[in-house]
Amino acid sequence: MPPVWVTDRVEEAGKPVRSNPTGRQLRFGSELRKLRERAGLSATQSGQLLGVQQSQISNMEAGRVGVSPERVRALACQYECADQPLIKALTGMTGERTRGWWEQYRELLPSALLDLAELEHHAQALRDCITARIPGLLQTRDYAREIFVQAVTQLSPPEIEHRLSFRIKRQNVLYRDSPAPYEAVIHEAALRMKVGGPTVARQQLQHLLDMSDRNHITLRVITFDAGAFPGSGQSIYFVHGPVPQLDTVYLDQSHGIAFLDAEAQLHKYRTLFERLEAVALTPARTRDLIHTVMQDLKEQM
Repeated sequence: MPPVWVTDRVEEAGKPVRSNPTGRQLRFGSELRKLRERAGLSATQSGQLLGVQQSQISNMEAGRVGVSPERVRALACQYECADQPLIKALTGMTGERTRGWWEQYRELLPSALLDLAELEHHAQALRDCITARIPGLLQTRDYAREIFVQAVTQLSPPEIEHRLSFRIKRQNVLYRDSPAPYEAVIHEAALRMKVGGPTVARQQLQHLLDMSDRNHITLRVITFDAGAFPGSGQSIYFVHGPVPQLDTVYLDQSHGIAFLDAEAQLHKYRTLFERLEAVALTPARTRDLIHTVMQDLKEQM
């Protein structure tokens, strides 16, 4: 049995009840709830079918209690779910949270950022779209520092250092063995902004070229000539799960971070990415444009 943390209480069934489930644990519970609701059952009815109290069903669906693979399969059977890939993916999400490198930041950064790192750790593929700056996973240290210094909410020097080191460590997801495919769609405006000055900006562009040489990374640019385009002004991060139902959209907005996983929302952003790719340059032409922007910067130095 996993350890009971000091802030946890113990449910009557003997399993520890988490006081602060992670985003992954919350998502797992949410998917169990979706299965139950599709079956037209209440939490009380589900508990009666399994011979447990309604509170235990509620705790499972809130991510507050661990669920065994056997229990997931039993729930799927009771809910008449025949989607075997989804059931297999859900059984793979059981157990306690991944104690990854991000845990060292738990008292230093918003929990949503830690949830993002765990989400990336388990991702099957990553797709990024951003217009006003270079995506975080592709930023150099100097570029990222300038972004944090100029953040909308003024950060203290220690906060800047924490966020900077966290961002750089997040980038390891692109360097690990068998990395997940990563695709980024960037607007030309982000390439031409002299964030940190011409030298930092030029180093950042060279880093983009270096990263685009990697087989698992695809980089595309939407040019000024494309005019208005779908999703302009938004920063969208699409994280692919082991099955489409477990995909997640991450939105980093001025009023806060949001994780979206409703079926209609996922369909909306899948369609949006397809339309963005249709108006963006090919990877080869994208590299040509980056070289051009670098040459322009060199002439200005």
